[in-house]
Amino acid sequence: MRFISEDESAALVDHAMAFEAAREALVAAVAPGTVLFPAVLGHGSEPANRFSIKSGSTAAYAGLKVGSFWPGNPDRGLPRHNSVILLFDQAVGRIDTVIEAGRVNAYRTAAADAVAASVLARPDSTVLAVFGAGNQAAFECAALARVLPIRQVLVVARDTAKVAGFAERLAGQGGSGIAVRAAAAREACAAADVIVTATPARAPLFEDAWVRPGTHVAAMGADATGKQELPPALLERAQLFCDLPEQARTLGEFQHASARALAGLRAIGDVLRAGEGGRTDPEAITVFDSSGIALQDLTIARAILAKWASRGHDPSGG
Repeated sequence: MRFISEDESAALVDHAMAFEAAREALVAAVAPGTVLFPAVLGHGSEPANRFSIKSGSTAAYAGLKVGSFWPGNPDRGLPRHNSVILLFDQAVGRIDTVIEAGRVNAYRTAAADAVAASVLARPDSTVLAVFGAGNQAAFECAALARVLPIRQVLVVARDTAKVAGFAERLAGQGGSGIAVRAAAAREACAAADVIVTATPARAPLFEDAWVRPGTHVAAMGADATGKQELPPALLERAQLFCDLPEQARTLGEFQHASARALAGLRAIGDVLRAGEGGRTDPEAITVFDSSGIALQDLTIARAILAKWASRGHDPSGG
């Protein structure tokens, strides 16, 4: 069995790798022979300590990701989120590879946002509004800045003190030269070409009327029943896309959408595979809901494993 530690995987991953892996995963999600199994949501001995298990298989690979959220970890000097990816040896049913993937998960999540934005956002988008100033928010901004000409980031956060270090974190991921400042929700929405929500919210973060025509919105935070970041009225007038429709309707942002709004819902993988059907109207509002699928974890794990082996590690795990 091969084991790649957190330090090793963090040193191997980057935004370019994550983008290609996410694109591969989103296309594979709609391909014949792919199966994505229902997510398992659980908690530790303390109910506030939560974890999820997402699994899937294609004709070429199978495995799962265990993601955890322990809110008290910062008091111990540890991150709240952590992830472990397991790849199966499909011939014998044993675990072939184990990858600690806490930092990798942040890249993987942001990459899905960037892949969707590459076909849904206006190509001249320069102003990005991000709701949330935590670790994931900076990854989202850096990933988007690779595919769009982002020049300004407006950060909406309850704790404005977190905004102070946001520009530095963004620059550390290749987003140097981008102006960053705190903004109120209404101001940020009114100015934004792209809006990203990366929070654990359970109620809308802004009002529908604040979003102007032509905006692309990426809802990245809702991944469990009851979570919500967007106003339902926005979903009524937007074109809706997601990573996995059945999951988006139950765990993702679209659990709050009406049947009428969901009538036109499309998997982003169908758009990518067809090479058309993304943004066709510069005035349209597009919404991408990412609740996260196992294939994102499996494809990036395979990319990390290949890079790890190319650096002289024994690919057999011996």
